[in-house]
Amino acid sequence: MALHVLHYLHDGRAQWGVVANGAITPIHGEFKSTAEFIEANPVERLAVLDGSPIPESDVQWLSPVTANQQFICQGANYRQHMIDSGMDPDVKKFNMIFTKATSCIVPADSPLVKPREVQFLDYEIELGLVLKRDVTSRETVTDENLHEYIAGAVIVNDYSARDIQIPQMQFYKGKSYRTFGPVGPYLCLLEKHDIPKLKELVLTLTVNGTVRQNDTTAGLVYGPAETLTELSGVHDLRIGDLLATGTPSGCALSIPSPEKQRAAAQLPEAEKWRLFLKMQADRPQYLKVGDVVEAHIVSHDRSINLGVQHNVVVEEAA
Repeated sequence: MALHVLHYLHDGRAQWGVVANGAITPIHGEFKSTAEFIEANPVERLAVLDGSPIPESDVQWLSPVTANQQFICQGANYRQHMIDSGMDPDVKKFNMIFTKATSCIVPADSPLVKPREVQFLDYEIELGLVLKRDVTSRETVTDENLHEYIAGAVIVNDYSARDIQIPQMQFYKGKSYRTFGPVGPYLCLLEKHDIPKLKELVLTLTVNGTVRQNDTTAGLVYGPAETLTELSGVHDLRIGDLLATGTPSGCALSIPSPEKQRAAAQLPEAEKWRLFLKMQADRPQYLKVGDVVEAHIVSHDRSINLGVQHNVVVEEAA
């Protein structure tokens, strides 16, 4: 059984603990980053942890990925999402990689602040993978050795300001507003025998109780092993870093058909984006102040259950 770890605030102090049946067994030690926690706490040690448990209801959630780690993301990485976006998953030959600012990382139950200048606020449930070791040179990662690189899994919601991201071609800016990256609640630490279940996790996101996204990780186009192999040839990765693996179909964003995109390419730039924004304005799926977004990821046998994220959309303070 995979171990579920919570990073939390209790009695004014940030702590880590193993969660089971609504109770937390605290882990002794001060760990100021996800990297420090993973380095000091092999899953085998935590599996035999003992101590006096405290009710989970008595604590305040913190993000299990701390803001001093890298936040790396994959885009358009589920087959149906690619098809809905006008792309052919069997033809696309590149892995879309971008980053989010780590200052957008917040606990899983944080309010989602809608910036004043953002009209089209979108949701993206994603499986997040937390690294187990440093990678500082080109390496070959396979399904067979993936357990050497992946410490655990978390829920990520890659909230996105589409009117910034798309017309301005600003992935980083459009996805990095404060509160746009809730992580957790749990870091599910994985052992070697758990790794195959990463291919059969069910992702579900609801808005005000209505299902908007529902898919399984079997739909991933570029899997974790292939992606980590590629990234290892580009830049250094560190223990505790976060890789968000892409979102399924069902987002609020509507992408014009390839035919309409070709026609729009002949238009003046301002007119092209005016039509794009008009199309988005007709989409009631975009988030509004007061909406409640919930996201959960679980394996079929429920041995991996990453908990539930709960975010209420609020207005940015004046």
